[in-house]
Amino acid sequence: MLAATRSTCLRRQVGAVIVKNKKVLATGYNGSPSGLRHCLDIGCLREELGIPSGQRHELCRAIHAEQNAIIQAATSGISIEGGILYSTTFPCILCAKMLINAGVKEIYVAQGYPDDLSRSMMDEAEVQVHYIELDNIPNNFKDAKK
Repeated sequence: MLAATRSTCLRRQVGAVIVKNKKVLATGYNGSPSGLRHCLDIGCLREELGIPSGQRHELCRAIHAEQNAIIQAATSGISIEGGILYSTTFPCILCAKMLINAGVKEIYVAQGYPDDLSRSMMDEAEVQVHYIELDNIPNNFKDAKK
């Protein structure tokens, strides 16, 4: 939840953390690539085009939180194979494929996402999915954006 507060997306703030052996390996949030203008500054193309959530991911300036966490680990030379992903939102199909190939076999998410193919591939890859009840998250994290 705390990583999501760094998001620069106008539509959905997502945060992700990859952990292994009780150690944080990488974090990520959704936002534009490094050095590029943020949607907060120039607006949202997906919103302007009326694209529903869960569709046409390629028409977005942002990199997803899970992707940013994977990239952060890779650029630091850290293997996330066998790691656990904690995310505010269930991964889309693009992120699911990356997580599967990176060897992540367990994820914890706070909310769903409208992507049936992602769910199907996670099942096929035997990735364990756990849903976190927001009632179990301390109030200081739930209210971090306020």
